[in-house]
Order: sequence, then structure tokens, then C-alpha cells
Amino acid sequence: MKNRTMRGLAALAVGSALVLSGCSSDGDADGDATATESASTDSLVNANEDDVKTLEAVEVSGDVGSEPEVAFDAPLEVSGPTAVVSVEGDGEPLEEGMRVTMDYVLYDGTGGERVQGTWDEGQTAETFTLGDPAYELLNDTFIGTPVGSRVSFANQSQDADGNATTALSVIELSSGTEPSGLERAEGEAVTPEDGLPTVTLGDDGSPSIEIPDGYEAPDEMVVQTLIKGDGPEVSADQSITAHYTGWTLDGETFDSSWERGEPADFALTGVIEGWTEGLSGQTVGSQVLLVIPPAQAYGAVDGNELQDETLIFVVDILDAY
Repeated sequence: MKNRTMRGLAALAVGSALVLSGCSSDGDADGDATATESASTDSLVNANEDDVKTLEAVEVSGDVGSEPEVAFDAPLEVSGPTAVVSVEGDGEPLEEGMRVTMDYVLYDGTGGERVQGTWDEGQTAETFTLGDPAYELLNDTFIGTPVGSRVSFANQSQDADGNATTALSVIELSSGTEPSGLERAEGEAVTPEDGLPTVTLGDDGSPSIEIPDGYEAPDEMVVQTLIKGDGPEVSADQSITAHYTGWTLDGETFDSSWERGEPADFALTGVIEGWTEGLSGQTVGSQVLLVIPPAQAYGAVDGNELQDETLIFVVDILDAY
């Protein structure tokens, strides 16, 4: 399953070890986070006093949940990666091990221009597990910081021409939730309708299918719950952690997280329409069979090898945030 992602901070914060792959959601720790503007007096990454003052001078304002208004004097320069809490939210403090969702807007701090952000059309927020070593420069910053906070982060970088610059991002901590701990679908088995592809599970939970002789591609998408989980209901604006396998109508596997050995994270706003519609309203812990016509799969994606294919997926929803 291919979703739309962005790697803006990874590309422009060179050498920072911050890897953003790019979903805004309402998690358990989300609440009605509103922000009060009060910059931290201590850098949470870099103890250089001048760098701290540089970031504290960045003005961050606007309503939480929308792209912040950011004002600063260019060129903005720091000697190394530096982060401060520019706006403290009033949600629950984040804890190590939580699934964190964050939005961000990225600027060329040297030239002053806005580069990109997760609020751009077609983009989604970033979700990661707090404590992941790939985010080592920000883990200590985020742990204990309330949901709804906005963190200003700057680091030395390079522009597209290889010239030295400063990457400035303002990150909004949108939500934080405890992981479900599920490794496969768990719940009550549901008897599927007659005539659908038959799903068989391996010992580890990985699915295989048998397509009935003469099975014809449906005109409308088929959504069949196979296991009904008892977790929270998934909404269309959330991201999910899922194990899945996808087949073409002739039974050929074209994608499988099971084969890769680990589940995948997807923003339901950034995947094919069949996933967004078919998985919204399902519950965490559920396993869902989807038979998706081309129009709700890759039918509109010119040149995609699956453009004209009806696709079959079996999806285990392991978490939502």
C-alpha cells in the first residue's frame, strides 16, 4: 500500500538524525488542547545560550490545530541543533513509548522563505513512537511536553544547491496515545457473506486467500469484517497501524507487510479511497476483507501497474491514533 508522505525535515535538517516521513488525530491524550504563548528559557537540545535566544525570538501564534503564524528575522543562524518550547499546550504530558502525532511547517531560516508543511494539500502529519532513536534530537524535548505544544527546532542544513543554510521548523504536538500492543487482529470471528474470497490464517496470523471459481469483479467495493475487535472506532482523519496483504483478482500477491516482517503506519487521509472508506468506522483489533474496484484503488493513477486492477486486501487494524 503506497501512501503520500513527506520528508521535508529529513531533507533540510541535514545531519540532525531527525527523520520525518509524514496525520493528525484525536488521541486519548489529546483533549481540547489550546495553547498559551510562553517560550521556554532553556533549550531542550542545545545549551548554547545564543542559540536559545535566537529561537526564543521566533514568534509563533495562531490557533492550535491550524498552521501557526511564524515570524522571525532572517537570516536565522544557530551553531547546532536547538529546540525550545515556543508555545506550551494544555493537553496531557507525553510519555516515552506513546504514539505521537505531530504537524510541522518548515522554513529556510537563512532566506526566510516557507518551504513546506504538513498542512499543505495532499500531505499528512508525522507519527512515530516517542523514544524511537531516529528522533533522538527531539525525544528529550517531547517527553513531558503537553499535547498541543508548539516546539521550534533549528539546525544547520544545506539548500538544493549545497549552500549552507538553517532549517527552521515549528512542530505542533497534535496527539499522544498509548499503543495497543496488538500484533494481529483479535476479537470475535464474523461469518462472511457467501461467495467472497476465502481467507485462511497462518499460525502467526498472516492471511492467504482462495478466490472462488468464476468470481467476478464487483461494481461496488466490498467491505467484510472477518474479526470484530473491541478497540476504539477508527475515523477517516486518523492514522492506523496495520498488518495487511494485497492481491490482484487472479490471486497474485503485490504487497504484504507480513512478508516484510512488521506492520505499517498509514494516514487514512493519504491512502487509496478504498482504504479510507473501507476502514473508517471499523474498530481497533478488527480484520477486514476489502475488494476494491479500480476507481477506488489506483484507477486514477496514470502509469501505475495496478491502475486497471480490482484489488483484494486483508487488513488487521492494530492501532489508531
